Amino acid sequence: MESLNALLQGMGLMHLGAGQAIMLLVSLLLLWLAIAKKFEPLLLLPIGFGGLLSNIPEAGMALTALESLLAHHDAGQLAVIAAKLNCAPDVHAIKEALALALPSVQSQMENLAVDMGYTPGVLALFYKVAIGSGVAPLVIFMGVGAMTDFGPLLANPRTLLLGAAAQFGIFATVLGALTLNYFGLISFTLPQAAAIGIIGGADGPTAIYLSGKLAPELLGAIAVAAYSYMALVPLIQPPIMKALTTETERKIRMVQLRTVSKREKILFPVVLLLLVALLLPDAAPLLGMFCFGNLMRESGVVERLSD
Repeated sequence: MESLNALLQGMGLMHLGAGQAIMLLVSLLLLWLAIAKKFEPLLLLPIGFGGLLSNIPEAGMALTALESLLAHHDAGQLAVIAAKLNCAPDVHAIKEALALALPSVQSQMENLAVDMGYTPGVLALFYKVAIGSGVAPLVIFMGVGAMTDFGPLLANPRTLLLGAAAQFGIFATVLGALTLNYFGLISFTLPQAAAIGIIGGADGPTAIYLSGKLAPELLGAIAVAAYSYMALVPLIQPPIMKALTTETERKIRMVQLRTVSKREKILFPVVLLLLVALLLPDAAPLLGMFCFGNLMRESGVVERLSD
């Protein structure tokens, strides 16, 4: 009986919580949209599968070593951590103390959990190396730059105003988050509201990068929200376009006004980087990688990108 009881206790189903069950269903929905409906499969497929992996009970694939320690509820180990943090030896009090602790203290507690025999999950390691360090969003931005053709923009600079409209979405989302805070519905700090606001710009890599800097605790939710709603643009856009345009206007075939020279395309990312980075140095990492990717495309010396 003891062996059977141990087997049952080791099964994930015995530890499946309501939140995990909901997220597993959401992950399956994202996979269905990616595979069956072909909605942005390059985005939704990895997000959905990652959601499945991170919400499997007892697997701990998305948990750090310290989070794994807290999940095991070992009284002796909790007492050691609580003594270091000067708080009560229960999980809730320890989590509150960790939220208020300095990054150096959090790192010490993580190392202490490793010394006690706990190891971070593979997704937690990937997050630390790729997302937490900020490397992944920068690499993604370089790829986006390598895929972008600025020819139509250079031929008709007035279309820049279309991109500027995204900034209204950012400010509207920030104000919306702060309004929820004002009415006491959901509590968001200003950095959290700013991180959420980037979702309004429909820019996934920027949302991940900025939330990692301003509100790391919301990074997962922001990443899923940003990429999910961008993947649903094919569903959202058509009714809006039909409401705001006539059938005749929708049949207009857009043509490029003039031929853009190779010299213009090469100079554009260089000039753009210098102008923006000199005015806003904080934007240099993201914009620098974006312009670098675009320069590799347009220079013609990186054959695989040029072809």
